[in-house]
Amino acid sequence: MTKNIIITSALPYANGEIHLGHIVSTYLPADIFARFCRSNNINVVFTCATDDFGTPILLQSEKEKTTPDKYIDFWNKRDLEDFTKLGISFDFFHKTSSTENIKLTQYFFQKILENNLIYKKEISQLYCKQDNKYLPDRYVLGTCPYCNENDQYSDGCEKCGRVFTDREILKPRCAICNKTPKLKTSMHYFFKLSLLSSKLKTWLTNNSNLQNDVKNYVIKWIDDGLNDWDITRDIKWGVPIPLEEAKNKVLYGWFDNHLAYISSAIKFLNDNGKDGKTFWNESDIYHFIGKDIVYHHYLFLPAMRLGIEEEYKLPNYIPTRGHLTLQAKKISKSRNWYIGLKDFLRIFPADYLRFYLVSINPYSQDDLNFDWDEFATKINSELIGNFGNLVNRALGFTIKAFDGVVPGPEEFDDMDKESEKKIKELVLDMGKLMEQNHLDRALKKILQFSTHFNQYFQHKEPWKKGPGTNSCVYLSVNAVRSLAVAIYPFLPKSSQKIWLQLGMDGNVSAQSFDEISNIVIKRGHRLGEISPLFEKVEESVIEEQKTKLGTGI
Repeated sequence: MTKNIIITSALPYANGEIHLGHIVSTYLPADIFARFCRSNNINVVFTCATDDFGTPILLQSEKEKTTPDKYIDFWNKRDLEDFTKLGISFDFFHKTSSTENIKLTQYFFQKILENNLIYKKEISQLYCKQDNKYLPDRYVLGTCPYCNENDQYSDGCEKCGRVFTDREILKPRCAICNKTPKLKTSMHYFFKLSLLSSKLKTWLTNNSNLQNDVKNYVIKWIDDGLNDWDITRDIKWGVPIPLEEAKNKVLYGWFDNHLAYISSAIKFLNDNGKDGKTFWNESDIYHFIGKDIVYHHYLFLPAMRLGIEEEYKLPNYIPTRGHLTLQAKKISKSRNWYIGLKDFLRIFPADYLRFYLVSINPYSQDDLNFDWDEFATKINSELIGNFGNLVNRALGFTIKAFDGVVPGPEEFDDMDKESEKKIKELVLDMGKLMEQNHLDRALKKILQFSTHFNQYFQHKEPWKKGPGTNSCVYLSVNAVRSLAVAIYPFLPKSSQKIWLQLGMDGNVSAQSFDEISNIVIKRGHRLGEISPLFEKVEESVIEEQKTKLGTGI
């Protein structure tokens, strides 16, 4: 792997609480990968920011009779608090409305303009006479012109992923008053996305790190013909266009928000004594996203960087995952069919959620489902019954039979040799999968490892104190140590608890991933204080959570 890595995750919109649907595709996979990279002694910069501009925030702040600035300040602080409770280890959490991002966005606009990739055009735009305002983007609801999905905003369809304009949406209505708007002319600025079709296709084709299924349908969009991109809006809340003639317009939110990947990382690096721009251009860059924003990240984002001659490096990877449903239904905040992250973490440990979501989440665009019963089963049978059971029985037996002091091994028999081999191969079994972002498969390898050692311990029957008892305890305790380091990217709090119970010094986060397969604990090592790692998820608690869905509780 490379020396420097920059990791970003799609920006949470500063317009409401984080729920489990947000976590699954972007923030949790990005965090696990960041932790893995750090444990490989790679210079990692993991940043995020709230997405602060656009019509929904303006609408909501007006409804709550506050300013957009105060409104986004609240959600920026709240989002970071919620992410931190889940163990998301951002190095820096910023804002798209920051001075740094506004300056970078205006710089991009000016450079793209100088390169003759922006032009002006008078367009007919939907206008609401009732509310006396133009209705860009999320001021307009209607039917998708591509898949006929209802209740979509006028900047794109959440179901099929296609992007369109308010002139193309079918059956438009004002999101404020629900009346049918009329067309009215307005001068806008357009980015010549179509002119970059060939460069975009070449970049996509040559980048072997991108998921083939995603890349193929994006290339099909290019082959079908790209429309030039309207990058201005007739509202007050956004990045001002740096032209005197356009002082009453702002840049479209999708023009500025992904530039916060760059501005946030560079600010963090500069503030820590490094040349941020040089670091960016010399790093492998990962943008973690959900499949609903493929169009923006595979077309708009690279096109803007291509539009200024790649002054800022394009991404090497754009890990893209599917959506989360809840109890087999689409998540809907308006119908209270969702689980807020903050509410979840009031009831269950963060590592329970991390474990469950990773275990059901492949590296693909396939959608996945949060099911309360399955959650309880996986926690009780896999996390507690398998993983936790090995930790408790191996360490607990050492406390009981050897007063907490690890015995030296005897001569290994075939089963001992096989178990020793399992320890020595764990790093190889996991490492490649982690590098390739197959996090669910890597977690499965960990569970297979703990399954083996549960069976090994059971077969050896050390409680009978027969021949091979010392070897069994010696290898089992070392297997637990391997598990503590291996599970750290996934379950950081639980791994540290295991580390302390093992009587190891320092923090498990300081251990190198390459050390997973080393047999480090020797004869005479004294364990720490032992206690159960996890508590069973009770059926009554699960039933209570089910009753809250759709009820407004």
